[in-house]
Amino acid sequence: MLSRRDFMQTATLCGAAAFTNVAAAVTPQTTAQSKPPDASPQPADRMPEIPPDKMTDAQKKAAADFQAGRGVPIFGPFVPLLRSPEVMLRAMAMGDYLRYKSVLPPKLNEFAILITARQWTQQYEWAVHYPIAVKAGVNPEVARAVLEGRRPQAMAEDEEIVYEFCLELHRNQSVSDATYARALAKFGEQGIIDLSGVNGYYTFLAMVLNVARTPVPKNTPVPLPPFPR
Repeated sequence: MLSRRDFMQTATLCGAAAFTNVAAAVTPQTTAQSKPPDASPQPADRMPEIPPDKMTDAQKKAAADFQAGRGVPIFGPFVPLLRSPEVMLRAMAMGDYLRYKSVLPPKLNEFAILITARQWTQQYEWAVHYPIAVKAGVNPEVARAVLEGRRPQAMAEDEEIVYEFCLELHRNQSVSDATYARALAKFGEQGIIDLSGVNGYYTFLAMVLNVARTPVPKNTPVPLPPFPR
């Protein structure tokens, strides 16, 4: 039986390929008169991978520590984060807890990540985490609603609590007493902190990815249309 860490690492490694196969399930359909959301090329990557011979000693050590801890070379947001090796390593450590040791089950953790990715229109986060979320049990129709900026229908009670908590935190920068009470009754104080941590951590990564303009994985469609402004 796969451990939580093995499950999440396996899902991460195959996430981009899986997303390519299921993207149509959550990407709004387009007509001949309209362009798909990924019709325009992605902006140039501002912080691509650093060639090994251009790395500082601190960057080389941080990259080696990352590979030793995660079992893979640095990828995604950790590529731009390597410009500040200590920040990258501390971010990795926080991510290791939130992904593999959180008291929240993987389905709810991944649901919160999708909500955060959508709030920031963070293409890389969504492209990587959508297939992981579905594998963890998030209904694709629920994910579609989040992608389209709609409130999902037929959510389970725990999903509804996570949805309300995350949306209030992102949009209002606070959580109402009623929503807090429901989350407390369902997840306890540690669960509330872990859920807040997931929102905060993936907001931080979304900021880094948006600043660096990190592209989605190769051969992966750009999944998120921009929200109307």
